Amino acid sequence: MADFVTVTYGQTGASQSTNEYGMRSMQARVFDARNSQYLLVKAPPASGKSRALMFIGLDKLENQGIAKVIVAVPERSIGSSFKSTKLTDGGFFRDWLVDPKWNLTETAGASGKVAALKQFMTSQDEILVCTHATLRFAFEQLGASAFSSCLIAIDEFHHVSSDENSRLGDVVRALMEVDKAHIVAMTGSYFRGDAAPVLRPEDEARFNRVTYTYYEQLDGYKYLKTLGIGYHFYRGRYIDAINQILNSDLKTIVHIPHVRSAESTSDKYAEVDKIHDHLGEMLGKDEATGLYRVRRADGKVLKVADLVDDGPDRERVMQTLRRIESRDDVDIIIALGMAKEGFDWIWCEHALTVGYRGSLTEVIQIIGRATRDAPGKSHAQFTNLIAEPDASEERVTDAVNNMLKAIACSLLMEQVLAPNFKFKTRDDADELDGSAKETDITYTHGDSVIAIRGFAEPSTERTKQILESDLSDLTAAIFQDESVLRAAMNPSDYAPEVVNQVFIPKVIEHRYPDLTPQEVEEIRQAVVANGVFKSPSVVVEQQGDTKFVRMAERLINIDELDMDLIDSINPFQKAYEILSKSVTSEVLQTIHAAITSVSVSMTEQEAVSSWPRIQAFRKERGVAPSLVSPNPLERRLAEALAWLQAKKRERGRTSGGGQ
Repeated sequence: MADFVTVTYGQTGASQSTNEYGMRSMQARVFDARNSQYLLVKAPPASGKSRALMFIGLDKLENQGIAKVIVAVPERSIGSSFKSTKLTDGGFFRDWLVDPKWNLTETAGASGKVAALKQFMTSQDEILVCTHATLRFAFEQLGASAFSSCLIAIDEFHHVSSDENSRLGDVVRALMEVDKAHIVAMTGSYFRGDAAPVLRPEDEARFNRVTYTYYEQLDGYKYLKTLGIGYHFYRGRYIDAINQILNSDLKTIVHIPHVRSAESTSDKYAEVDKIHDHLGEMLGKDEATGLYRVRRADGKVLKVADLVDDGPDRERVMQTLRRIESRDDVDIIIALGMAKEGFDWIWCEHALTVGYRGSLTEVIQIIGRATRDAPGKSHAQFTNLIAEPDASEERVTDAVNNMLKAIACSLLMEQVLAPNFKFKTRDDADELDGSAKETDITYTHGDSVIAIRGFAEPSTERTKQILESDLSDLTAAIFQDESVLRAAMNPSDYAPEVVNQVFIPKVIEHRYPDLTPQEVEEIRQAVVANGVFKSPSVVVEQQGDTKFVRMAERLINIDELDMDLIDSINPFQKAYEILSKSVTSEVLQTIHAAITSVSVSMTEQEAVSSWPRIQAFRKERGVAPSLVSPNPLERRLAEALAWLQAKKRERGRTSGGGQ
């Protein structure tokens, strides 16, 4: 199956080069914000967040009056990223040294770890590494005040949630309420498109944020040139179809579905055995490493790590994976819930995951397993193996909705894996000699800046902050909104004005309830403009002295570009085209049937937004849109007109009754 998105990178090597202190570009950017009490670092996997934290932590210990640094990671396998590291070799003033007894992720079991953390708090030592769970349990016993003058560094910060039931979120909120500790929050999930935000708006506003994009990271690699994102649909059982896409020539992490998911056979061990059978003949387990040895038909012996089996041998396998030094040390890793985030295997070329992934955060984390730079690795691949929706299923609507969300995730990747356009308010005034000002498009460092008539510049610091650091996060939330998804997959049924002026503002208002109507509108304009210009159909062209933008197969003079024009073009209209080219007609019919079966009620916002189009329709055709028209868009306009007429009659009756 063809990839939905394929991105080519520049291989500049810039993101891997270091400065005089041994810092890569991302780490230097973070270090510039080292004096922040609350710092949120949003950067992709393999960009060097763990070492960035080391630089920050040592500076706070040395120069900012911090007494202790506590690093919390979601699972023990990630703890090795924060082991003792010689930073002075690269030019930094101090090494990161962790006494083995204070790396609480190195030993299995939870017994005694909370007591160890409490002991560390009264010791003379400065650095400790533990899991999120250990921090939570110790915090419950010690309270927030005990962590005054400490730096609490939370890796994979997307595990925090503003939900009141989030225990890790409680820790963060309590620490910020006392306001004596420093917090460095790090996440490799560049987006936050899930239902519950990481932080409440008032808490998030207190963080200084450093953002390093996927494109900056991957374009600056030496070896990795392309990334492909694809979806493969199967019928029957996934375990019978996985051999079609599991290429044992590629270093691969396979994530099998959770045992309670619809895709699972409910026997995770049998599923692993079946994958072994697909790979070749089982030769047994290497007792020294814990890895299985499987011989392919051509005689090559594969080394397979099984992280699904949670028996006593898994600890030996984890130790083996921590000691990987060369490409030949392991070939295939089969996992269930592990190795999705923070797991560093630079040789991984293919991340293959089975089943619907409703969480965009999880999708990005899994993709990150394959996007490390390594010698000889020119291509990385993410594949999601998904069950085809079956029209005979009772819950076909739910199945289709899950699939659409998964596909929306893949479409969204282009928003961050390629340079974005930037926008500014256009000055419509001419030069003194009467010629037009050349403020249309400027190019700086590969970014395109387009001036748009009617485009609102940020009027507040809050708006500016969101546009500078959260635009991709917000786009993620918009792509996963059910109303927007439905409109994207049925572009003929929904006027672009409805998507741009009704559905998108609703998502913005829900995500940022603290914004004023003016701030919502400024952000809406930026989202819509960015969405339009990132459409695969949009190209900036120059013909003679005139610049054009090709939108929806229309060539438009940039001198005529304004927000009214942008609002009339659906920024997500290409989503349906991509889907229809990549999915069988039978599946496409099922999707259409499921979407059509979902009734969407008319809202006042949609009806009012449709009024200009109703007027244009009546002027062009000489008649009002018809409720029985075979054209679905005309029917929708007729429904909006009927709604408006009913409201007008209702107001008339109310007004008449009051006289």
